[in-house]
Amino acid sequence: MLQPEFLKKGDTIAIVSTARKVSKEELKPALKILKNWGLQIVLGKTIEAEENQFAGSDELRASDFQQMLDNPKIKAIWCARGGYGTVRMIDLLDFTEFKKHPKWIIGYSDVTVLHSHIHTLGIATLHAQMPVAIETKTEASVNSIYKTLFGKEYSLTIPSNKNNRIGKASGELVGGNLSILYSLCGSVSAINTDEKILFIEDLDEYLYHIDRMLQNLKRNGMFENLKGLIIGGMTQMHDNEIPFGKTAKEIILDVCKDYNYPIAFNFPAGHLEDNQALVLGREVVLKVEENKVTLLF
Repeated sequence: MLQPEFLKKGDTIAIVSTARKVSKEELKPALKILKNWGLQIVLGKTIEAEENQFAGSDELRASDFQQMLDNPKIKAIWCARGGYGTVRMIDLLDFTEFKKHPKWIIGYSDVTVLHSHIHTLGIATLHAQMPVAIETKTEASVNSIYKTLFGKEYSLTIPSNKNNRIGKASGELVGGNLSILYSLCGSVSAINTDEKILFIEDLDEYLYHIDRMLQNLKRNGMFENLKGLIIGGMTQMHDNEIPFGKTAKEIILDVCKDYNYPIAFNFPAGHLEDNQALVLGREVVLKVEENKVTLLF
């Protein structure tokens, strides 16, 4: 797996939107952070663009992203926000130059489309908080982006959870938003999870739909040959008037009951106030112990 070069002061980072529309006003806190890091900033044409809920047409969002991909002066592309729309423009992109000169692609949620597709190209990406609403996230969330982009030492240690499955594993870290991974099954952007450590998270879903998506991933063989499983935020889950009968954690454990690998719940990544950066595609070590969980990058 290729990894983009780490950033240094004076490098240029681009901010574009591959999905929902966004204003310059919403980006102000993130722009201040980037300037404090000593980075130059280029805003794409999709910032302030609007077509219904999207940041401009599919063609505009694709061409904006393509320009940043092909520009050798741009060392990283930070997706401004999620929502929905990245899948509508992914097939309009040409990754030829990007494969020759990889750069950091940063974001989460709907940006899982890019993480997943780029993983099939053999290039690492950064699952992390996006510019919109970054001021509402923890200082650790912001610092984790800095540490990974600038090549600083970085690892995560959290308290253990009673639902965890104890064990140690090493392998490439892959994954992202469960709904997006589910929607990509059967496409050229679907990831191969064999011998890897899978991370999943989601927001605002009904419990029966969580089960449906996990059953689909299971039928696609995505849980069968894992080295380990990391569960981030399963945030704002819903139930019907007639209860589904299991929590999100119980659904996950049920789906994985026939497999024997470590599982870590409540990981600080996803739609959470504490949304720590994860380098997808990097070889990591996952240690799930009785009293703590450690992820070593």
